[in-house]
Amino acid sequence: MRLIVPLAIIGVALVLLLLFSGEETIAGMAPDQLARFASLSAFGIVIFGSMVALFRGRWSQAVQALAFWMIALVGLVGLYSYRDDITVFGHRILGELTPGRVVPGPAGEISVVRSGSGSFDVEAEVNGRTARFILDTGASVVVLTTETAKRIGINVDQLAFNRPVRTANGSTMAAAITIDTLAVGSIVERRVPALVARQGSLFQNLLGMTFLERLGSYEVRGDRLIMRPQT
Repeated sequence: MRLIVPLAIIGVALVLLLLFSGEETIAGMAPDQLARFASLSAFGIVIFGSMVALFRGRWSQAVQALAFWMIALVGLVGLYSYRDDITVFGHRILGELTPGRVVPGPAGEISVVRSGSGSFDVEAEVNGRTARFILDTGASVVVLTTETAKRIGINVDQLAFNRPVRTANGSTMAAAITIDTLAVGSIVERRVPALVARQGSLFQNLLGMTFLERLGSYEVRGDRLIMRPQT
């Protein structure tokens, strides 16, 4: 019996939505607002009726239980309303705890916390495969290690290592390639010119200018590297 009124409310709302489908307003409310109002009203009546039956003669306990569930409902609605901000906050905390992790920001901005060594180790994806890079503004191009090149499907045995380059380990030869996609967080660049260093001459991938120059901007602010996409 307690379900008659809630079901009647939902039934009336459905009839109105069917009769006035295509209308901008129904009974002074937008169709989605009417649907939400009907469902919330029915739910509230069911909860209220259940509490009356459960706490009959114990009204003080009923009031306490109602207050608890109202607070819980408000809390859940608040969490849902600020879910995007909470997600960003969570990413920021993880970014502080794990240097190199890309933290999303507003308008496509991303940031990375400096590692303990003083450099910026950046998590990225090369042709869909995870790879870690060292930010190197002195490198004119993106440079991959031979191991990373193999992991993303490049046949290094067919490359021509005829480009002289200088690394932290000295001079070596490298081969020119084009990376199909290079993604750092939400920033994705395609057809990025790059080099593959000869085996054993480089042990870290370098995030050089052929990626950085495509950004809208990038800056180092304290211990944080901030990158912004082109607008």
